[in-house]
Amino acid sequence: MNQFSALLAAAGHVLDASLEDPVITGMQIDSRKVVQGDLFVCMPGMSQDTHAFLPMAAENGARAAVVYSEEGRLAADALGLSSFELAPTDYSETLWRMCDLCYAHPTRSLKLIGVTGTNGKTTVAWLVREMLRILGYSTAYIGTLGFQLTAPDGTSVVRELDNTTPFCVELYHLLAEARAAGVESIAMEVSSHALDQRRVDGLEFDVSIFTNLTQDHLDYHGDMATYEAAKFRLFEDFPNHTEKQTVGVLNIADPVGLRWADQLSSPVLTYGTDLELEDDADVVGLEAHIAVDSVRFELQEAEWRTAYHFRLGGAYNFTNLVSALAALAVVPDLPVEWRSILAARSEEVAPVPGRFEPVPNQRGIGIIVDYAHTPDALEKLLAAVRPLTSGRVICVFGCGGDRDRTKRPRMARAASQASDLVYVTSDNPRTEDPDAILVEVMTGVVPGVEAVPIVDRREAIFAAIAAAKPGDTVVIAGKGHENYQIIGRTKYPMDDREIAREAVQ
Repeated sequence: MNQFSALLAAAGHVLDASLEDPVITGMQIDSRKVVQGDLFVCMPGMSQDTHAFLPMAAENGARAAVVYSEEGRLAADALGLSSFELAPTDYSETLWRMCDLCYAHPTRSLKLIGVTGTNGKTTVAWLVREMLRILGYSTAYIGTLGFQLTAPDGTSVVRELDNTTPFCVELYHLLAEARAAGVESIAMEVSSHALDQRRVDGLEFDVSIFTNLTQDHLDYHGDMATYEAAKFRLFEDFPNHTEKQTVGVLNIADPVGLRWADQLSSPVLTYGTDLELEDDADVVGLEAHIAVDSVRFELQEAEWRTAYHFRLGGAYNFTNLVSALAALAVVPDLPVEWRSILAARSEEVAPVPGRFEPVPNQRGIGIIVDYAHTPDALEKLLAAVRPLTSGRVICVFGCGGDRDRTKRPRMARAASQASDLVYVTSDNPRTEDPDAILVEVMTGVVPGVEAVPIVDRREAIFAAIAAAKPGDTVVIAGKGHENYQIIGRTKYPMDDREIAREAVQ
């Protein structure tokens, strides 16, 4: 526990001497979650003035507040809260320093593995967590699938998150919670938004993994150079402010990863597969035998050559598995025999929900549900399905509203070039007109390919499965594990896997 003044001092600020200097036991940005002794942080730039939540925070036991305007400071004073007015531009740098001290530097005592890249983040982070679990480590996961941990006493936590990588205060709270539960290691997705907004500053990574870089999030970053620069921070900036020997694990089958491998001065381990790699890598996946629901291959690294059999299908999951295994090669303090242990138990690694997830049925058709929602991810997904399909590939996909509009025709092109029949439907339309989204998507359909626009996603999935014949594979892309659809600003229950199961009946 630290006094409010000490937390501010960690970020170079001084508390007004006329104010009370309470002991702070935790930090919160959600007034509903505040408990006795917390510091409540009013975040700027939200859809409403967060100073309005000061009364609830005070009622729930907050002792102090960080505010971003004179009005906020006066409101805090009126409630008896010690306060500090912080310029909105100073929030990123200040909050991580305050959080790091408040929660006693949580990542110093945890093995922390971060994963960034356009595609594969969720799968690779999940696989790292699963592999460490099988090796006997209590491990947590933070990312698209939420916050998940299993404590040494068997207690499990599964919680949804609003962001792939949470904002700083929430993130440090999760890290401290994991440490308090006895967790030894954490695998987490690190998004480009989080890196650009400095949500993960101050974390001490043992391993940083790069999967690939293709077009996405240009509505936020503006161009590919800015997008790449945000990702690069994880490898260039973070090893410079940690006492750990952070190792970058780079996919050099991707031209960005290959370029970074030559640019970085910090330790680097490179990886790839014999399906895609022309340059030599430190870790290479070889001789893969790929099915819809499994991958067998050998991994060559230094003096080791190990055979594995995992219950994940598709060629790109071959790359994801090699990525996770390459990361384990540099996770500190693993037992020497970890490779043989994992090889013997590799079939116990649980597949990732909504990532190349098959929907079993008695109709003789393949049904795959996957989260692929970028042109590159969809292209790779369909390329992985084609060699496993004796009949037609039928693709159902959509594009989200209030997101990068430039990728809509590119998604259609990727789908129609690699499929025999396409159903274009809604993803999460959000506040956009779903019919208008479909019109933009349809402009990218390759001439001569049958593409059917159906706005209602459930109807589109039913139509695709009804059209399938034995030997065909229906690929339902874009939402994966998500069990909702966002229309306007409301989440409505919807799960592609459940809809597909209903359709085959």
